[in-house]
Amino acid sequence: EVQLVESGGGLVQAGGSLRLSCAASGFTFDDYAIGWFRQAPGKEREGFSCISSSDGRTYYTESVKGRFTVSSDNAKNTVYLEMNSLKPEDTAVYYCAASRDDSCPVSWRYLEVWGQGTLVTVSS
Repeated sequence: EVQLVESGGGLVQAGGSLRLSCAASGFTFDDYAIGWFRQAPGKEREGFSCISSSDGRTYYTESVKGRFTVSSDNAKNTVYLEMNSLKPEDTAVYYCAASRDDSCPVSWRYLEVWGQGTLVTVSS
């Protein structure tokens, strides 16, 4: 079965850190870019980061640049999202998704596999 599984979410105080993982099974990252998305309560899902498997190129929106870092371990078929200096406005369900177009930022039309999401709650 082709799937992505996120883990690592939880409750953290403002200014704290979390590391999310996105593990793939049933396929390899070799030809995919992995995008990170989040959906806050009452808001639309938004993409904010990406990593390309072919050249390791990364992308961040201004809202997370300098605080979040995406990385990959192709041997483990896992992508990580290190989140530092977390703010209450970072509270959301976080998703990873695989794009068959291996470039960043990802385009929604190429997204093929989504994870189930992991909740991140940042308290003030």
